[in-house]
Amino acid sequence: MSGASNETIDVVLHVWRQPPGGEGRMVTYTEEAKGISPDMSFLEMLDVVNERLIAKGEEPIAFEHDCREGICGSCGMMINGQPHGPQKGTATCQLHMREFRDGDEIYVEPWRARAFPVLRDLIVDRSAFDRIIEAGGYITAPTGSAPDANLIPVPKEAADAAMDAAACIACGACVAACPNNAAHLFTAAKLQHLNLLPQGQAERYQRTVAMVEAMEEYFGSCTMHGECQEACPKEISVDFIAYMNRDFVKAQLKNRKLAGQT
Repeated sequence: MSGASNETIDVVLHVWRQPPGGEGRMVTYTEEAKGISPDMSFLEMLDVVNERLIAKGEEPIAFEHDCREGICGSCGMMINGQPHGPQKGTATCQLHMREFRDGDEIYVEPWRARAFPVLRDLIVDRSAFDRIIEAGGYITAPTGSAPDANLIPVPKEAADAAMDAAACIACGACVAACPNNAAHLFTAAKLQHLNLLPQGQAERYQRTVAMVEAMEEYFGSCTMHGECQEACPKEISVDFIAYMNRDFVKAQLKNRKLAGQT
């Protein structure tokens, strides 16, 4: 006989609670985290805990969420020291409680990065990512009717690689996992999904310099630990960082030539 399991688990939940502008601390929830269905997602478990807190007249845990389908990237948090939790290639909203056992202690914290200040509890300000995109994460095109897509031939290898890069959901796991709090994987993905396509060539090097400089203003340097790739819920490869570094070096040479230097 198939169907959802009737078994439940009890966990001990340690959650970072921090009021706006105040000091944070870990708070333990035991009673509120009992009778959890293994078929629940991690966010659904937090919903249950919050319902129980509200019923007791207590402040619910603040956390971000939107699509709950692994697309928006807003649900990111540290779970037992791992971005998005123990399941590789999974956003927090796709992580299910079946990954935990009865009696497990679960520690939940916000992203820890200088560029991601904590706003409240598990919510951080990721607007530094927005400023990187604003610096050049777009293609300038004349207005008017869109041309037929088939008018611009794109090699399959380039299209596949661009799609792999475009899978980035800007969750911030790469930054949270990196010991240097670097955002190179995010920036490289946002660069290469444009730089690899014919439509992105006109502004390729200008875009690269602008976005890399914006990144360096807020985030640390990459020393290729590779933690970003392991933490990424979309399993984006560090190869894109190499492509970004290549384009940045080429951009510097082009800028020197334009300036009349030798």
